[in-house]
Amino acid sequence: MPFGNYNPNYNSNRNTYDYDITGGRAATGEGLSDFFRGVFTWMTLGLVITGFISYFVASDKPVVLYLYSHVMLFYLLIGLQFAAVIGLSFGINRLPADVSEAIFLLYSALTGVTFSFIFLVYTNQSIEEVFFLTAASFGILAFLGYATKRDLTEMGNFMMVGLFAVIIAMVVNFFLRSSTLMYVVSVLGVVIFLGLTAYDMQKLKRIYLSGSFDVRKETVMGALTLYLDFINLFLMLLMLFGGGGRRR
Repeated sequence: MPFGNYNPNYNSNRNTYDYDITGGRAATGEGLSDFFRGVFTWMTLGLVITGFISYFVASDKPVVLYLYSHVMLFYLLIGLQFAAVIGLSFGINRLPADVSEAIFLLYSALTGVTFSFIFLVYTNQSIEEVFFLTAASFGILAFLGYATKRDLTEMGNFMMVGLFAVIIAMVVNFFLRSSTLMYVVSVLGVVIFLGLTAYDMQKLKRIYLSGSFDVRKETVMGALTLYLDFINLFLMLLMLFGGGGRRR
């Protein structure tokens, strides 16, 4: 599952989380706009791949039955997802840009396979409605994170702590099967991933201006960061508002 938040292992002597950056890129609007245009292009490509593959897999009943009747295969796919994210997180400094881009696309495809279950649980209409709600919410918080002059580092750290709490609560609820706990986790998850969206946008802006990385690698890194925020926000909103559109 795409749970988590991308936190690359940066290898730089500069503090990319400070506003007063020296020795980095000039804060020109054109360069920064080009960077974020690339980030959102890759992020959108990842979402398109995920959506297409998840719908295709869910539409093929023999494939779905095989996938969900072989639990170990399903968990293997999830393990490969985690391996892809970890590989990018700790290998971004060493991996060629082409390899980093390929890993991101592979991760998007694997997520599409494991995401196919939502088409079996929720109606297409409910998925579409929640997707547009996610896109609108994500867009607003991404813009606020980009435009604000307030330092969001403390908020981001708080949200990361909340993320670990949500993960633990979901693991516990896997055994408890409590609808009340799942509702609370979903509400908290929405707040956390909205907050992380704003924080990550500001963080990516600082990283770009620091000039610490090759731009292609920064772009892939940013795409994966925001992809994870979007896809997890979508899941939380779907659990909250997709209940009325469950398949019978």
